[in-house]
Formats: sequence, structure tokens, C-alpha cells
Amino acid sequence: MACLSTAAAQQEISPDGLTSEEVIARSGVPSSAVAAVVNDAVVTTFDVRQRVKLMLISAGGQIPQEALPQVQAQALRDLIEERLKLQETEEFDMEISEAEIMEELSLMAGQSNLSPEQLIETLESAGISVNSLKQQIEAQIAWPQLVQGRYRDRVRVNEDEIENTLERMREDASKEQFLVSEICIPVDNPSQAQQYYQGAMQLIEQMRRGVPFAVVAQQFSACTTAAVGGDLGWVRSGELPEELDTAIRELPAGSVTNPIPSEGAFMILAVRDKRPAVVKGEPSFTLAYASADESLGNASAHAALENIKSAEVCSGRALRIDLGPGVGYSLLENVTLDQIDERFRTFVEDLDREEQSIVIEADGAYHSAYVCDKDEGLGLPSRDAIENRIYSRQLGRISQQYLRDIERESMVDIRINPAQQQQNNG
Repeated sequence: MACLSTAAAQQEISPDGLTSEEVIARSGVPSSAVAAVVNDAVVTTFDVRQRVKLMLISAGGQIPQEALPQVQAQALRDLIEERLKLQETEEFDMEISEAEIMEELSLMAGQSNLSPEQLIETLESAGISVNSLKQQIEAQIAWPQLVQGRYRDRVRVNEDEIENTLERMREDASKEQFLVSEICIPVDNPSQAQQYYQGAMQLIEQMRRGVPFAVVAQQFSACTTAAVGGDLGWVRSGELPEELDTAIRELPAGSVTNPIPSEGAFMILAVRDKRPAVVKGEPSFTLAYASADESLGNASAHAALENIKSAEVCSGRALRIDLGPGVGYSLLENVTLDQIDERFRTFVEDLDREEQSIVIEADGAYHSAYVCDKDEGLGLPSRDAIENRIYSRQLGRISQQYLRDIERESMVDIRINPAQQQQNNG
């Protein structure tokens, strides 16, 4: 639930130097049909009604009547943010093709076991123009691309962060694991934290009345997991920030937390299930394996295989360095010791991450393996998975700040309130 800052609303002139009234006049939309003015564009009451219908159909009609004013307010906020995001992407000449939008629409249809044509027909039968959904999809595709393009170099996930997370997870390996879903409500203005908290409590109240957590997450969460109903999957103790980790440990399966302040947002977590700790099992390896034909000779083969350390085999990409003719390489993921040729097993079993085996001669070739990752038998996620989660969290915070900065520099004139919109719908 992203609320527009008061600073944004205080801008009285659009980037083109127009007042709200001038923007409305230029749009040709009757003033009574304007829900909001966003810089040089208008959001109409028809746009809001369309988005509300889309939210209702996504919820399977399970949103209670008394919750409609909040849904309508959220629809208006979503539309305003979409306008701001798309206006910003236009500033950087970003274009999302119709093919990209239709590809995403096809994925959405597939999640409901529908073809794109059937999804469009379902929307139209409910009085929803597919253009409303397409605009939402366009913003969902364009905005992350813009944020990553501009700010990814600012995100630094260092080895200490990854190692500290792994260490916490090792220490807590004897504890339960949790199947978790999340809803993120960014606190754009700390002075209004109580209002954000009350908004989060209203979402919890909806869930108490029977609205599924996944539906609420899809429509109101600012997390990247919103598209999958807030599903974080199985997390282990120590994997989440401490305040969230403590909450899920204490929560029975099938329960939802109250809003928890965390990293500039209120978080609502659902513990869908719990399972016992993983019993330490057999280690498994992700190996970059390379071999050189014996015709290269001992010295040349050793030199070529030594270069595997500077390769990108671990990420699945091609080598930065050409190891030359007669040298092959591959990525072997999640292999246990009993799956490794017994002649090579003893040279691999004691290796740690980022260590390379000696060069072994066998079957007319020279062989060597480099450990990209090692699961110690505790079922821990890979370092890459942990890095990606930390990276996504950091980039998400940057994205929220970026949008707040845009709001402060924009003219956002909200012309209706949810109660008025409800009357219009009636």
C-alpha cells in the first residue's frame, strides 16, 4: 500500500508549467470525471472504476462491501503511481513493446488455466477493458527495468553479508523451517507511520473476514513477491531480518502477524506451515568441471585448467577466457559424492567453496574441478540464492526512495475521495 506523500500534493504546477485546471482543460475530460491530475495527465473516475473491478475479479469477489472504500482508495493510489512510473520511464525513452505486454498477460492467464483470449473475454464480460490491465502490466515491466538500469551499480552485496547470513542459518539449522508469505507496506513519510499502521491493520481485518492472504498481497503489497501472492517459500531461522525472524518463530502455523516495522516499511507475514529442522545429511557440490585432451601435453593442460578459476562457469555463462582447443568444461549442479567418479571423489570431498582440485590424469585426458558452491548437508540455500535475496531487498528500498523523490517533484492533485467514488459507483 503506497501512500502519496503530502509533499507531492503540494506541487501546484506541472512540468510543462500548467495548473491542474489547465491540464484538465487540455485533456478534454469533464472536470467532474477527473479523479486525479498527475503532472500533465489525468486519472479519470472511469479509470478508477475499471481498476476496482479488476481488483474485485482478482479477489474472486471475496472483498466485503464495507472494505470497498479502501479498495477504491488503493486503486486510485495504484493508478497515480503507475502514471508517475510511466512518465519517468518516458523521460528515459524506455518503451515496452506490445509483445512484452502480451507475453506477461499470457503468463497471468496461464496461472488461471486460461488462454490469453479467454482471459480477455472474462475481463470484457465483467465490464473491464483489457487496456486497464495492459497499463498495469506495462508499469510492472518498465519500472523495475528503469530502477535496475539506473541504480544496480549502487547495490553492493558483500561477502560478509552473505557469510553472516549463512552463519546465522548454520547456527539455527536445528530449529524449525517456515513456509512464509509477506505483504510490504512502505512508510513513505515517517511522521505518518501511525496512519500506515492503521491501513495495514485494515488489511488484516479483511483477511479475518475471509479475504485470502494471497489476494490481499497481490493488490496491496509493494514487495516483488506481490505477483505470486506474497509467497516467500520456505525460509529458515536466521534468514530474515531479526524482527521478522522472531515473529515467525513465535507464530503458530496458519496465523498472520500484526504489522511489524522493518527496514522502512510495515511487514505482515503469514506462516502457512512449519516443518522440523533438517537433519544433517550428505554434502552436495556445484562444480565447474574441465578436461583437457592428453595431446596438449602436461604443462599446457595444467596451464589451461588453471584458468578455470577465472571462468564464469559457476554462473552458467561462457568463459571469459578461452581455454583453447581440446579443453571442455561444464557446470555440474547439486552432485553428491556418490555421484562423482570414485577415482576423483577423494580429490573433491574435502574441498571448500572457491577451491580447485589438483589436476588428475585418467582416460587419456587431464581433469580438474572447481567448487562453485557447497551444501554442507543442512539444506541451506546457495550463496547465489542468498545474494539474490539481499540484492532484491536493497534494490527494493532504492526503488521506494526513487518513487518518493519523483512524487515530491510532481504535481499530484487528488480530486475525489473513496466515499465520493463509492457514491458514483452506486
